[in-house]
Amino acid sequence: MWTFLRRRSLTQWILAGMALGALVGWAAPDVGVSLQPLSTLFLRAIKSIIVPLVFSTLVGGIAGHGDDLRKVGRLALRSIVYFEVVTTLALVVGLVMVNLAQPGVGVAVSGAGGAASVGEARTTLASVLQHIVPQSFFEAASQNEVLQVVVWSILFGLGLTQVSGKPRETMVGFCAALAEVMFKFTGIVMKYAPIGVGAAIAFTVGHGGVRVLANLGAVILTLYAALVVFVLAVLVPIILVTRVPLRAFVRAIKEPALIAFSTASSEAAMPLAMERIEQMGVPRRIVAFVIPVGYSFNLDGSTLYLAVGSVFVAQAAGIHLSFGQQLVMMLTLMLTSKGVAGVPRAAIVILAATVASFGLPVEVVAVLLGVDQLMDMARTSINLVGNGLAACVMAKWEGEFVPPEASA
Repeated sequence: MWTFLRRRSLTQWILAGMALGALVGWAAPDVGVSLQPLSTLFLRAIKSIIVPLVFSTLVGGIAGHGDDLRKVGRLALRSIVYFEVVTTLALVVGLVMVNLAQPGVGVAVSGAGGAASVGEARTTLASVLQHIVPQSFFEAASQNEVLQVVVWSILFGLGLTQVSGKPRETMVGFCAALAEVMFKFTGIVMKYAPIGVGAAIAFTVGHGGVRVLANLGAVILTLYAALVVFVLAVLVPIILVTRVPLRAFVRAIKEPALIAFSTASSEAAMPLAMERIEQMGVPRRIVAFVIPVGYSFNLDGSTLYLAVGSVFVAQAAGIHLSFGQQLVMMLTLMLTSKGVAGVPRAAIVILAATVASFGLPVEVVAVLLGVDQLMDMARTSINLVGNGLAACVMAKWEGEFVPPEASA
């Protein structure tokens, strides 16, 4: 019996935890809700890994290639261009799907007061730019502000390239050692993943109940269908064109994607995703830059959700938006959604702020709040898959993608 259990992979354990959690949440909702602390423990443990892992891998990657800063600059430029192109395609897919399905038509708007507090959070391009640079690294680290930590680490790494001799060797060696320890740390925490993931699913089902699936089922199905179309029409062609090994990528990303889906937390899956993508053959310096930066600039799933959600609000309110108005709204969403990955329920906050600025009733966003957890699970997993693929594509473009069998 013990031998059988030991042979099960982490994916199988996570799927088993998800199934058991869903069963508990359905059969005993009170018990499912009471299991939330088990999920919280898992999320807190994972979040404690993020800052030291991002700092050590990013600084080590930059300082380790400090003799060729053009390589770092080229990677940054290519990454940003790639992020903008893919997120724009995500907006297009979301816009097309929501106009075809029209999930908001006929929705009865009720509970309008629930979105008022959400709409108070306004995000502008100026506020995003001011938010990029931390006034204190330790403040950013304590709040898990990934974008701020990334920017500070880049500046620190560039400063370290200007240092020579033993001080530089000491810091680079420290970062390399810290990164190795944090990857081992991640492996230890992942042993608890099936319990944490199962508890998260039990809480979701127990808290919302099966009625959540029926309530606003059209918009949920529209989002999931749009995400499937995005994967098949955008991500898969990118894999084929850039010749990223499809099977190897699926094997590397499946477990982090399951964790992202079940916990609805990008941070919960990021350390494991970085480790698996590196094992796939992507150099650490590319993984350390692309994936953390992508969590602020390459949120494919969240961007697609914003397109679906904003037009849904207009449809539910009975307001017709011309094609031009929808395009302007999509451009606004593309700009204002950058750099807010650390905000809880960032997508719903940005959605409420944007629809208000376009004169749409913010109250309709309350309709989405009841099913946001289910939609957040899907968009978060696609965010993770998109960022993992971005790291692979950058490694291909840099000519540094080396599969394990090739290096052996």
